[in-house]
Amino acid sequence: MISVFEIFKIGIGPSSSHTVGPMKAAHEFVEELAPLMHDAAHPVHVQVVLYGSLAWTGVGHATDRAVILGLAGCLPDTVDMATGDAAVERARTAHESGPPGCLFTFDPAKDLIFDKETVPPVHPNTLQFRAVDGEGHEMLLRRFCSIGGGFVVPENSNATAVPQNVDVPFDFRTGEDLLARARRSGLSIPEIVLANEAALRPVEDVRAYLDRIIDVMMDCIDHGMTTEGVLPGRLGVKRRAPSIRARLAADRFRNVRAAHEIMDWVSLFAIAVNEENAAGGRIVTAPTNGAAGVVPAVLRYYRDFCPGASRAGERDFLLTAVAIGGLFKRNASISGAEVGCQGEVGVACSMAAAGLAAALGGNTAQIENAAEIGMEHHLGMTCDPVGGLVQIPCIERNAFGAVKAINAASLALRGDGSHHVSLDNVIRTMHETGRDMNSRYKETSLGGLAVRFPEC
Repeated sequence: MISVFEIFKIGIGPSSSHTVGPMKAAHEFVEELAPLMHDAAHPVHVQVVLYGSLAWTGVGHATDRAVILGLAGCLPDTVDMATGDAAVERARTAHESGPPGCLFTFDPAKDLIFDKETVPPVHPNTLQFRAVDGEGHEMLLRRFCSIGGGFVVPENSNATAVPQNVDVPFDFRTGEDLLARARRSGLSIPEIVLANEAALRPVEDVRAYLDRIIDVMMDCIDHGMTTEGVLPGRLGVKRRAPSIRARLAADRFRNVRAAHEIMDWVSLFAIAVNEENAAGGRIVTAPTNGAAGVVPAVLRYYRDFCPGASRAGERDFLLTAVAIGGLFKRNASISGAEVGCQGEVGVACSMAAAGLAAALGGNTAQIENAAEIGMEHHLGMTCDPVGGLVQIPCIERNAFGAVKAINAASLALRGDGSHHVSLDNVIRTMHETGRDMNSRYKETSLGGLAVRFPEC
C-alpha cells in the first residue's frame, strides 16, 4: 500500500520532484558518505550532476538550492529557513558543505553541473552524487531518480517507491480491487484506508498526522491570502491572492453578488497555496508541489461552504484522496517530467473529487465515478512551465483543477455511480498518453507556453 504518510508530505516549494526529491537524495548521499570520511584522505570533495528535466528546469525549480540544503543535512519537512540560508551562503562563498562533523569541499558554481546533453536511461529526473578523497580516489558514487511527489529511488534499484510485501487487511492494487473490497467488507473507502494504516502504526498516530496535514494546508492558505510581494524569478509575477481576497471580502457588502462567488473563493484558496509554493514556502505535497493547491482548496471549500462539515469529514476526505492518489502512483505516474501535468494537477483533481464525494456522503461507486471524472477531463495536459518556474501556468492551473474537482464530485453525487469509463481505464489511458507525449511537453520548458513567452 501507499500510505497517507507518503502521499501527503510536509515540505517546501516550489517542486516535489525538483526540490523535495533532490534534497532528500542529497541527504541520503551524505548519510552514506559520513562514516566513510573518517579514514579518508582529506579534503573530501563532492560533485553533483543533474540530468534531464532536472537540468532543463532545475534553476527555476530551485533544484540547486535543494541539493545544497540536502548536502548540509537538511530535510524538507524540518528545514529551518534561516539555517538553510546560512548553509547555501556557506557553500557559495566558503565552498564548503556538509552537516556538522562531515564537512567537505563543494563549490556550487563548479561542482553542481546541469547536464542538458546526456539522456538519463531510467527516468527524466535523475541526479548523480560523487565523492573523492584528497588523493582523487572515488569514495562513493550514487545515482537517484526523483520520480514525483517527493519519492526518491536509487537508479539501479528497479524500484517504483511502491512498498512491497506490506501485510494489510485490505490490499488493493486497482480501482476494481478497491470497489470489491468495499462491497465484501461493507466498509467505506476511508474506513478501508484507515484499517490499512492501522496495520502499520497506531490509529491515534494516523489521525494526529491527518490533523497536522489539515492544519498545515489551512495555514498555508491563510498565509498565502495575506502575503504581498513578487514571486522569485525573472518573470516578476506579483502575488495576486491578497488583492483577490480583498475584492471578495468587499463584495460581501454589495446588494448584488455574483452567482459564482463561491468558485472565486475556491480559486483564491488554490492560488494562495501555489503562490506560497512558488515562493519556496511551507506546503503539503498533495500529491506533488506543482499541484499542491488543488486538494487544500477543495478541502477548504468543504470546511467553509458545505453544511455539516466536520473534522471527521475532513479526515475522510484525505483518506479517500490517499486511496485514489495511490492508485495513480502505483499504476501510472504523478511526475510531470514523466507524463505531463495530467499526472500532477490531473491526479490532484481526481483525488480531491473523490475526497469531496466521500466527505459529502457519497457511496463507493459515486466516489470512484468522481475520481474518474476528475482525471478524464485532464487527459493530455502538458507540463510547460514558463521560464522553468512553477508559476505560469501552474498557479492558475491549480485553481481550475480545484473547480473541476468540485464539479466532478457534484456530477457523481447526482448520479447512481454507474458510468461507462472506469477509473482503472482512465488511469491506463493517462499513463499511455504520458508515454506518447513528446518530451518537450514534460517539464523541460522546451515546448508549449514555455517557448511562447518573450525573452526579457
